[in-house]
Amino acid sequence: MNRKYSAVRSVAMAVVLCAALVMGAASLFAQDGGSLQKKTVSSAIDSFPGEESVKYATDIVVGAAQVDTYYKMVRGRRVCILSNQTGMVNERMHILDTLLSLGVKVACIMSPEHGFRGDADAGEHVSSSIDPKTGVPIKSLYGEGNGKPSKETMDMFDVLIFDLQDVGVRFYTYYVTMVKMMANCAEAGKEFIVLDRPNPIGFMVDGPILDMKLKSGVGALPIPIAHGMTMGEIALMANGEGWLRDSLKCNLKVVACKNYSHDKLYRLPIKPSPNLPDMRSIYLYPSTCYFEGTPVSLGRGTSKPFQVYGHPNMKGYSFSFTPRSVPGAKNPPQLNKECFGVDLRTSPSLEEIWAGGVNLEWVIDAYRNLNLDDHFFRRMFDYETGQEWVRKMIKEGASASEIKAKWAGDVEAFKKQRAPYLLYK
Repeated sequence: MNRKYSAVRSVAMAVVLCAALVMGAASLFAQDGGSLQKKTVSSAIDSFPGEESVKYATDIVVGAAQVDTYYKMVRGRRVCILSNQTGMVNERMHILDTLLSLGVKVACIMSPEHGFRGDADAGEHVSSSIDPKTGVPIKSLYGEGNGKPSKETMDMFDVLIFDLQDVGVRFYTYYVTMVKMMANCAEAGKEFIVLDRPNPIGFMVDGPILDMKLKSGVGALPIPIAHGMTMGEIALMANGEGWLRDSLKCNLKVVACKNYSHDKLYRLPIKPSPNLPDMRSIYLYPSTCYFEGTPVSLGRGTSKPFQVYGHPNMKGYSFSFTPRSVPGAKNPPQLNKECFGVDLRTSPSLEEIWAGGVNLEWVIDAYRNLNLDDHFFRRMFDYETGQEWVRKMIKEGASASEIKAKWAGDVEAFKKQRAPYLLYK
């Protein structure tokens, strides 16, 4: 009985100690500036017209906020963090500062697309560096080596903590980075811990399943464009379905969110990347990103990327915009050219966007307006849609609803396939 009481008391003291350390670290962070404080302030997600009426959930607790849970997993071990500016434990504390304040040995940081600070252009080469405040080395996965760390880097740590905010779309690259690193960790005998975060479009499952002959840096798994899963759920599914490289199995743990379900609306506190400045851009992203595979501008180089589209030669439109060179979009398509097209900043309504799912109406509109035939499409279009028949059906004159009907059965089959891996209703 005394031994049991002593064990319970020790656990209780550890919990109290963790809480005290986190509170103390938060205070120090506020006074002295944490390693990501400046970037976090400047990268808070913007608001958009009409957002005040959206009923976002306020009771969700992300995996990173459950410090006591994962502290027990990593105490006394060498840790590598794969994260960026979105890896916040709370409004003031980043996962890096939190672990260091608890005395955890953080051996290295790995950074994904856009870099550890989240300010690099899409696909931009990011060099490895040293975090100036903590002195922890940052190993870029968007630098040399095709995203595979060297043996020397892998030997630096025992466990990798993955904490990135995803946006729920197959061509958003953070999950691609995750499954590559899961395979690398499996190969090297390292544990992999996902600190889960909500999917901001977790209510949406839509779009063609990726044909794996089109596997690329913007599509790595046979899942729909909008997959409706969190990173933790994707990790479980990739492990369970044998989707990791060489069918490797990763020693995987997921710290799940509390009070989250896929039908809850979650407002991201931090911009996930430079060209997703607000939630409306994120909601439109599954339907407007295909312009990346065409000559049409989707608003990179403006204040509202993914919320407008246009081209200098599009006819019949009064709305126009001019892309400029800006941080996060240094050389956007149609740079400094007036583009005529469509303004999606206030219409359609959010309810229409949510109900419509993946909507190809806008890319079809631009294709028919410009009348460029095959010169309209680039290979990136196929990589992002995930199926070559989408391009073919557009060229043959099919409507957006006819194209959607072709992928509907595959989406229903995927929902059944993913069911065993869902952590949230």
